[in-house]
Amino acid sequence: MTTPQPVQISLPGQTHVAHGPHDQTGMYLMHHAFRRDLARFKSAVRQTPVGEHETWRLLAARWDRFGTVLHHHHQVEDEAIWPVLLEAVRGDEADTATLTAMEAEHGQIDPALAACTEAFAAMAAHPCDDHRNALDVHVTTTRAALLDHLRHEETEALPLLQRVMTEEQFAASEAAAEKGYPARLLPFLVPWVADEVPADVSEHFLREAGTAYAVMLRLLRGRHARREQRVFRFA
Repeated sequence: MTTPQPVQISLPGQTHVAHGPHDQTGMYLMHHAFRRDLARFKSAVRQTPVGEHETWRLLAARWDRFGTVLHHHHQVEDEAIWPVLLEAVRGDEADTATLTAMEAEHGQIDPALAACTEAFAAMAAHPCDDHRNALDVHVTTTRAALLDHLRHEETEALPLLQRVMTEEQFAASEAAAEKGYPARLLPFLVPWVADEVPADVSEHFLREAGTAYAVMLRLLRGRHARREQRVFRFA
């Protein structure tokens, strides 16, 4: 008897749905959150008045959290997903090239994130038109690079994962993803990843994640929303 495949989700901005035996809800939720944040930061950088010192400080701190989450996400992929897939496709030039590109793109995004962090810090310390213009360039460049990477991953790497990864390997990668985030990040991460996500998708995610995460989301969602409104008040 054939095991039915899970229904994969499709969220705003998502470029492809990789059907197959492994539930990619967690991956697509993270990608949605990255896209959402990048759009908010781009808008906030351009629309926040230069003289709003406190807002620039909040934006700088919020960018640090975004960068931390993205770093851990990429670290899990680099350590627990791409090497497993590379071993599985050994000898296939096209598939190997796809996975090598995933790692190379991470390497290009990291310094772009660092440049944004420095530019946000400069704007928070001394808000002025020059610092804002430099920040705009860095955020726009980083957003373009990350959006292109997410598109590449969704259209090529995730279908490859569905095709070659075993059930045991996928379970191991999911466990690595859960352990990859420090406990101190969870009060931010849980409501953050659910922000602007349709209710049916949130419910599916929470059923899979467990009661503790459902309780955490219920307790923290309102406070998270209020904090986001302060940070992105001009976005």
